[in-house]
Amino acid sequence: MMAVGPSHPHFYNSPPMHKTGTRSAAISLFATAVLLALALLAGPASAQMTVEITGVGSQQYPIAVASFKADASVPQDVSAIIRADLARCGQFRMVDAGSSVLAEDERVDFAAWKARGADTLVVGSVARLADGRFDVRFRLYDDVKAAQLDGLAYVSPAAELRLTAHRIADLIYEKLTGDKGVFATRIAYVVQFSRTAYELQIADADGANPQTALRSREPIISPIWSADGQKLAYVSFESHKPVVYVHTLASGERRAVANFRGSNSAPAFSPDGKDLAVVLTKDGNSEIYLIGVDGSNPRRLTLNDAIDTEPFFSADGAWIYFTSDRGGSPQIYRMPAAGGEAQRMTFTGDYNISPRVSPDGKLLAYISRRNDLFQVEVLDLALNQELTVTDTVRDEAPSFAPNGRLLLYATEVGGRGILALASTDGRARARILGPSGDIREPSWGPLSSSK
Repeated sequence: MMAVGPSHPHFYNSPPMHKTGTRSAAISLFATAVLLALALLAGPASAQMTVEITGVGSQQYPIAVASFKADASVPQDVSAIIRADLARCGQFRMVDAGSSVLAEDERVDFAAWKARGADTLVVGSVARLADGRFDVRFRLYDDVKAAQLDGLAYVSPAAELRLTAHRIADLIYEKLTGDKGVFATRIAYVVQFSRTAYELQIADADGANPQTALRSREPIISPIWSADGQKLAYVSFESHKPVVYVHTLASGERRAVANFRGSNSAPAFSPDGKDLAVVLTKDGNSEIYLIGVDGSNPRRLTLNDAIDTEPFFSADGAWIYFTSDRGGSPQIYRMPAAGGEAQRMTFTGDYNISPRVSPDGKLLAYISRRNDLFQVEVLDLALNQELTVTDTVRDEAPSFAPNGRLLLYATEVGGRGILALASTDGRARARILGPSGDIREPSWGPLSSSK
């Protein structure tokens, strides 16, 4: 997605993107001389993305979601959204509910649903209230034990019915798997529609309900969420050089927090939201610095002749993982968050970039080049076991779901940039396809604060 400037070392070669561009992962890695120049031309943005499931998990929970009882005034099909959420994560085998419509207060024939192959069943209703809001109710049943597992009622404005459906899916997911659901979370990504049309967009985790946070005639790269989900940091070229901004989503306020001489790139929020790790070349070399979230008090953390870039904090704030060529080829390292001696983390292959650590600190995801294929690898840090989790071959920018079970990443399929999902065991996969434009630079937001 970005063209490599002349100061890039020759060993950071990238496969060609489309007709004239190169992969965005390589540029995010070496932002010492970055120019975005992707030649793909596309039409204006459309409303929604679509999800295509390409693989499922090895262990799936058989579940049926009956159509919720609802009248014609309900603007969203809540049960369909719940079904799509559960199917997309790869951990559920969706049993066809046919034309069955079941409200939460109706009698359930558990034996009949069990005979269909459904161990669990979701039923519910959506009713319009006098004030225009909607009463949404659901129940989750264990068909084998003929017992209720969960149930809840929501009062939702029409505009939040999709979010309510995601929250119900989250509750179902957590009840059956023991892990937090992530369907009510948000993702950020960049869409390029032409050489002079870029948008930073925010959408539901399924790609629906996209909202544009920023439009620009110049490239936008490296968006990343704050831990509270209130802010995004990113790099914008609107002043014809890379500058790091912090963007408060509720107010739309933007502030340039790293605009030093040279390149300013690769921001990463500290878990407490007080600091940013950034990559600056103000002293001549690509080095990692820590700055206040307001841009104050820059402190240099690395000091060597190598290219150090792509910092990312561990969730406990103890470590910063980063990419460096200090050993002769790009590899993943980590150092104490306050700076100090770096420890090499990757040893397989001669090209490993874009580190991301799972929320529990147990897994490290990154892009690795093997046999000219760029794929997402997941390294178990305790066992030192590595696994290729994607079946696409032009992958970039992995981002963990906040429950650590899925990875969102960008890739190229059919000559076009799309987003994709993979479970951390590599068994479940899905693709999120936009209606137009070249989609890159994904970042998965934190868990929703209200369920």
